[in-house]
Amino acid sequence: MPAYRNGEISHWMRGGRAGNGARRSAAPPGDEQDLVIVGGGLTGLWAAYHAAVDRPGARITVVEAHEVGYGASGRNGGWLSPLIPGNRAVYARAARARGEDGDEAVRAFQRELTAAVGGTLDILADEGIDADQHRGGHLRVATTPAAMRRLERAHGADLAAGFEESELALLSASEVADRVAVRPALGGLLTRTTARVDPAKMTRGLAEAVERRGVRILEGAPATRIDPGAVHTARGTVRGRTVLCCLEAYSGTVGGRGPGPREVIPVNSSMIVTGRLPERAWERIGWQGRECLGDAAHTFVYAQRTADDRIAIGGRGTPYAFNSGTPGRGAVDARTVRMLYDRLRLFFPDVHFTVEHAWRGAIGVTRDWCAGVFFDPATRIGAVRGFAGHGVAPTRLAARTLLDRAAGRDTALTRLPWNDHDSGRWEPEPVRWLGVHGMYRLFGVADRWEELRHSRETALIARFGSRLAGLDG
Repeated sequence: MPAYRNGEISHWMRGGRAGNGARRSAAPPGDEQDLVIVGGGLTGLWAAYHAAVDRPGARITVVEAHEVGYGASGRNGGWLSPLIPGNRAVYARAARARGEDGDEAVRAFQRELTAAVGGTLDILADEGIDADQHRGGHLRVATTPAAMRRLERAHGADLAAGFEESELALLSASEVADRVAVRPALGGLLTRTTARVDPAKMTRGLAEAVERRGVRILEGAPATRIDPGAVHTARGTVRGRTVLCCLEAYSGTVGGRGPGPREVIPVNSSMIVTGRLPERAWERIGWQGRECLGDAAHTFVYAQRTADDRIAIGGRGTPYAFNSGTPGRGAVDARTVRMLYDRLRLFFPDVHFTVEHAWRGAIGVTRDWCAGVFFDPATRIGAVRGFAGHGVAPTRLAARTLLDRAAGRDTALTRLPWNDHDSGRWEPEPVRWLGVHGMYRLFGVADRWEELRHSRETALIARFGSRLAGLDG
């Protein structure tokens, strides 16, 4: 395979910093802030945006260890999706334990997430943020009979959980081929409400929008400790009446009152992007609707056709570094690059691809793979964690929920089932490393089993892997 760029944060973040150089040189504010936000990713920036809209003139500071978008917000697959970050059965069970209607709690959650996609697109338009956004839906294809059965069950479960019939469609093999010519596809499930974005353009555009509203962003200011009323950073202490920790996979790197290192762990997800494909290649592939594209394998991949006619595709690869190591600037091992390249070749065997750039980022994962939103009115410290790879749209919903809770408002958002959701704690090392790697190894074996046998039922070994990981609700 010819040489390709490796790491350097991501293809989306290429070309160095696009933000205001003053973010690194500005001194921390000396006066008490109304709101201090730790983390310059999408959750933190959305919290800053909505706080500034709600209270014009409020003193708001965002502290970021590197640059806005350095974490998952600038490295992800660019799916602005209504998918719930976690297991619906777990959320329903938790709601029932509080004496609520668990099924209705999940449906309310789903309706809010679907609305969050459209609301986000509206704000991008209102703020003049060009993030290459395109609402073409997302298409999950099945390449084995067992995967098709999973999509059929998912279709019914989605309808029961709050999706409208008009938002979903089960597709036959020929209907999939009319959209995207994935050679081994036996059928698919289309979710019409998803949009494609360039995540770095979206994150950087949002940072510029909050700065226009008077928010201060301090880059190169890694937080070392969070205490009530104070965020201690390598560049000094920022004091504020309310503090929100929005660090996701990096939550365990900060001491004090933030999430602990065993409450959320960083799980790696890697991506490659091809060179630009010529028109003759797109004539073979189709993909004129520019849907987000994934599959229904256990070790699934996710992809998009970019605005400049490349294919960006991602998957787990090497999923977890011992003792919750984070990915730095995102270099990817050659085996993972080859795995993603081979998946492209499986989908589109008649097309020649070159890999131009590879990178990886980390998603925040809790023990039950469900997200949680927390706010302590006594300390006035809030936190959100555990998007598990489905954070591009839910980050804005989580930010609005945090602000409602900080303001003491009882709203539909503060009653959603991820509020104060207790996911438990991950096991200590080396059990944690063995468990995560064991789960993905089992999923890989299950995929190969289903492909070789062309079976109609999900391999039992995949069910065991799901139970091992806490994914089985």
